Amino acid sequence: MTTISVPLRKDNEEKLDELVRSGVGSSRADVMRKALERLAEDEAVEAVLRAERELGEGKVLRGDLRKLLKQFS
Repeated sequence: MTTISVPLRKDNEEKLDELVRSGVGSSRADVMRKALERLAEDEAVEAVLRAERELGEGKVLRGDLRKLLKQFS
């Protein structure tokens, strides 16, 4: 496991400690790990929703993927 050091503003530090006190995580590190996992999940959901919007807007690529890749590289 890697350890990183991240500077936090005082208000972020207070919020982090409040989340630990309220039982969201057992420690500051646990809360931060959970926050990172939640952010990654949110980003994945957003990517799916963005792709669905693009499909609805007709932004679809059709054809041979190898040829399409050559056009965009």
